[in-house]
Amino acid sequence: MSSINQVVSQINQARLWERHERLAEIGATGRGGVNRQALSKEEILARKQLREWGSVIGLVPYSDAIGNFFLRYPGENGDLAPVVTGSHIDTQPTGGRFDGSFGVLAALEVIEAMHATGYRPHRSVELVAWTNEEGSRFAPGMMGSAVFRGQRELDAMLAIRDSDGVSVGESVAAIRSAESEVCERPLGFSLAAYIEAHIEQGPILELQRKVIGVVSGIQGKRVFRVTVDGEENHAGTSPRAMRKDALVAAVNMIGALHDAIYDSEDVVKFTVGRFEVRPNAPSVVPAAVHFSIDLRHPDDAVLQRLGDRIEPVCTQHQGPCTVAVKELSNDPALEFPVAVRDTIRAIAKDLSISYLDMPSAAGHDARHINYLCPTGMIFIPCEGGISHNEAESCEAEHLFEGARVLAGTVMRLAEMT
Repeated sequence: MSSINQVVSQINQARLWERHERLAEIGATGRGGVNRQALSKEEILARKQLREWGSVIGLVPYSDAIGNFFLRYPGENGDLAPVVTGSHIDTQPTGGRFDGSFGVLAALEVIEAMHATGYRPHRSVELVAWTNEEGSRFAPGMMGSAVFRGQRELDAMLAIRDSDGVSVGESVAAIRSAESEVCERPLGFSLAAYIEAHIEQGPILELQRKVIGVVSGIQGKRVFRVTVDGEENHAGTSPRAMRKDALVAAVNMIGALHDAIYDSEDVVKFTVGRFEVRPNAPSVVPAAVHFSIDLRHPDDAVLQRLGDRIEPVCTQHQGPCTVAVKELSNDPALEFPVAVRDTIRAIAKDLSISYLDMPSAAGHDARHINYLCPTGMIFIPCEGGISHNEAESCEAEHLFEGARVLAGTVMRLAEMT
């Protein structure tokens, strides 16, 4: 029996499911979802739970200056760059139990199986939970992996504040205080490879009746913050001609943007997901509006062309108000290395698990790590393609099969010389 088969045979479906259930209790919502936002007290508790599970088999925890969390399973040659696998454990305010968490808990399950068989890889294997993938509390998202990569400056990210005025830096300090026994390591250490297991967050695998998605790459994404400034006035006495109504201007901008970016084939994804009004009082003409724009497309040329329309369209429809458009991120489409995809596909074949080659329509931390080392992603189905929703659901068997493919893939990569 090969080492891969021995380790894969130790993947425990019940344990993996029970850990998802346990982690989902931390930040649980009344409708069966999870609210465990980045660097919150709930995430501190979730990290503690990961440390406790890891400590039973001797895993060593680490963190870094942006709060990325690691558990290390030592290989035969600890001086070599490790193979890293994981995802994130922060959620949207009304998130689900599997988005991000599956990748982290599947990584832990893979290491548990290695430990159970006494298997010691050539290279060390490390679990990672990246900081602030979701970007729901602090924008932009994928913050931890972007800082690790060096694409974003640490000091700039630490200065960002949430809606309550709390900074990333203050929140990372709170985590460091709660994890005084966890050693800090440098940002951006060398990686041999990175594999991220994740729920698909779409309906394709379920519709095609496939268990594993061999992810070919990630579509491009541009993110903007739009600020519209008007003037407060009395709702009952100010004439329409004298008003500088920021809400009316913002609504006109969004409507015009939908028209300008409309795509009859539904390839373009344009979303205004956050909308804030000030002073947000019933009898006051709105003085300011902030709204977000999330724009995605698999073709970089189209993404750039459409994204470049946003500022002129907003300016054209500002009326008596003023508008400022700030681009927060511009991430081109990418393709994962063929060799990594071939490895995932081969493992799925060897284990007789059905698979489908497919792109990722959603962004993931693997986007940033792809520029540092050979990187790949493994998808499993989610019910109805529903995600970023308290109703998000997966089958225990699919979690199990995904972890089995992850185990074989990680082992192959960890034996690289």
